[in-house]
This record gives sequence, structure tokens and C-alpha cells, in this order.
Amino acid sequence: MLKVRKRRAKVDFNGQQVLPAIKSMKDFEKILTSNIEYIVMLEVHISQLESIMRYARSHFKKVLLHADLIQGLKNDEYSTEFLCQKIKPDGLISTRGSVLKTAKKNGILSIQRLFLLDTIAIDTSYKLAEKVHPDFIEVLPGCVPHLIEKVHIETGIPVIAGGLITKKEEINSVLAAGAKAVTTSRKDLWSIS
Repeated sequence: MLKVRKRRAKVDFNGQQVLPAIKSMKDFEKILTSNIEYIVMLEVHISQLESIMRYARSHFKKVLLHADLIQGLKNDEYSTEFLCQKIKPDGLISTRGSVLKTAKKNGILSIQRLFLLDTIAIDTSYKLAEKVHPDFIEVLPGCVPHLIEKVHIETGIPVIAGGLITKKEEINSVLAAGAKAVTTSRKDLWSIS
């Protein structure tokens, strides 16, 4: 077991169990009028960030930005400082330790992405989690309940499940395995909570 257990996430997403992963401005505009509070922004262009955050705040939405997928922005410590100080998202998602550390230093929720590729990838992610102490770990693919539970037990860090989740039953099974929430770009699953 890792030594990461000392820090717990301050956020429980206010009971929201499905976090919509937004891939287009059309979907972003649609979600603004919903009762969903937390959203994940994927594949946005740097020029859209300020307006996205302005509209999200005006509709009382909390935005988790996927830092690795922002187009036109280098994924390093300096770009993370820019995101934290100028854009001010509610959270940053990344596979990079420097991004997660900078987010934490700036009081921004840090979410480490962990890909279940093989044992080496998982062990490498565990080492990063032990070093960085992210607020959450997003496990991909999220459709493997026993591995969701294992990651949580091994790290002591709350887990979010994402990727390849296609049915309500899968959401229920990963939540039962200990995931705090599920991220999905499937619009038909956004209203489940």
C-alpha cells in the first residue's frame, strides 16, 4: 500500500455522480441551462477559455479543465500557472505531475488521470500519486469495477471513473466499487445521478 493516505479531497461534487465531459461548444451551451453543477471540458482551444469560464460562472457551473487537451497551450508548469491565475478553473485534470503540483499550489482541485494499460503504467501512476498527492484519480477506462476499487485501496485517494462507460448499469457498478463520480461524454447518461 502507498503512503498517500494523508490527504483527502475537499470536494464531493455536491452529490453529483455523473460529470459530463463536454467536447463541443454546442454541448457546453446546452449544459448551461441544466441543473448539472460540475462539468469537465475536453478539447477546448485556448482562445475559448476565458469566455467558457465567464459563461460557466454566470450559470453557476464548476469547470474541471482537462489541461492535457487544451489546444494551443503547451502542457507545462508555466501554462498551468496561466490557467490557475488567469482562467481560474475549479479543477485541472492531467497525467503530468508538474501540472498537478502547480494546480495544488494554487488551490485548484487536482485530478490525476491514470490509464489502465498494464502493470507498468499502473505502478508508474501510483508513484506519481504518492509524489503529488492529487485530490482525485480519474481511472480510465472506468468500466472495470474491481480495478477502480483496487486503485482506491492502493492509494487511499478518491477515484473518478471515466472512459468506455456506456450504460447506467456500468455507472452503478463503478459507483458501488467505490468511485466518487463518473465522467462521460455520452449525453444520454448526463442526467443520471
